Amino acid sequence: MNKKISLGAAITFMVVIAGITFCITMMVALSHFNNMVHNVNEREAMYNKLSNIDNEVRQNYAGVGNIDEEYLNNLIAAGYIRGIGDSYASYYTKAEYEAMLQEEKGELVSIGVQTYQDQTGYLGVLSVEAGSAAEQNGIQRGDLIISVDGTDLKTLSYTQAVQLLKGKIGTKCTVVYRRDGVDTTKELQRVALTPTYVESRVIDDLGYVQIRAFNSEAVAQFKTAVEKVMKSNITGIILDVRGNNSMSIDAANEMLNVLLPSHDLGYIVGKSGEMELSGTSDSYYINLPMTVLVDGGTGCAAEYFAAIMRETSETKLIGSQTMGKSAIQEVRPLTDGSAISITVSHFLTSTQLDIEGVGLKADYDITFSAEQMQNPASVTDQTDPHIHKAQEVLHSQTEDNTQTAESSEESVSSEESAAAESSQESSQAAE
Repeated sequence: MNKKISLGAAITFMVVIAGITFCITMMVALSHFNNMVHNVNEREAMYNKLSNIDNEVRQNYAGVGNIDEEYLNNLIAAGYIRGIGDSYASYYTKAEYEAMLQEEKGELVSIGVQTYQDQTGYLGVLSVEAGSAAEQNGIQRGDLIISVDGTDLKTLSYTQAVQLLKGKIGTKCTVVYRRDGVDTTKELQRVALTPTYVESRVIDDLGYVQIRAFNSEAVAQFKTAVEKVMKSNITGIILDVRGNNSMSIDAANEMLNVLLPSHDLGYIVGKSGEMELSGTSDSYYINLPMTVLVDGGTGCAAEYFAAIMRETSETKLIGSQTMGKSAIQEVRPLTDGSAISITVSHFLTSTQLDIEGVGLKADYDITFSAEQMQNPASVTDQTDPHIHKAQEVLHSQTEDNTQTAESSEESVSSEESAAAESSQESSQAAE
């Protein structure tokens, strides 16, 4: 039997629903308003405090010289960024931001060397770019760069020393480098080069691909590198992301797509906590055993890459504990030409693991000797303990795969023989 409600009851019901909706809306709006007022009050207190400090200093400061207004404003801005509690955040002065943009556009270049700071404080040369000013002037892997334009590099931080090697295209610098205790002075002219982000070679029967950065240029270089080693009839691939701390998850996804079969990759979590899939791989993949070399300098996109490789395939991580940085930063320009870099999101791996502050533990924890750690340029493919372990692991996997394939073939052969014998017996019985 159908039940009907009166018009009055229906109106009453709708009024009640409207009242509940109004109350909920008012509660949310009031909460939002209270938060806004609270934030406004906090900001007003901050501005008042800064104004109070400024007035006291300008009325009573008796230090030597006048206040450098630009320097003061830059330190206030840097202090604010430091105070938000984001350990990855940075403030860039107008000059620093302009230099960053010039470098991104290829207008600010170096002499063409990959370096590290050795125990003496000088810059050790790890590699030299082909066609660079360094190569043209005889600088080689293992050399020490002692000074640039008369400045002794051991008196500077690593970042400051590297910055001295950079300049606009066509500019010159005088470099003193040391080899076997002998110092050589050269004047180098900086030239524009396409940086080498990915290097590859074949070590015995294995392909070796080193990824120094994750960006759009590196993706193209990576695809070329993989194609190159695949032409050499290799039995496995060593992927090296040691010392790589770049942030492009998109570039990492493009490289993973080359290597992995169809699969959901990682996730990105935004400011409000919303989570979305960061990417997927298609059905094309490299059907070879692989390992990934990692270390304490492996961070962000490189950790993401290593984690996805391990979680979605049988890839083993070799080396040491990674950095533990899932936070992703974005550079935001300011109206006066300066800029800030702040964390805007972070990533999760394909199993929704957040490695922030934890990192990835290598499947095979292998350490360098004290001598190798002090002098990385002395390490070769033959003496690199991480590469040596990777070879051992990949060769073991190749042998296991071969034995499995042979066992499968023997099983098929046995089944075919049994079937043939059964057929023969049946034929004889019929006769």
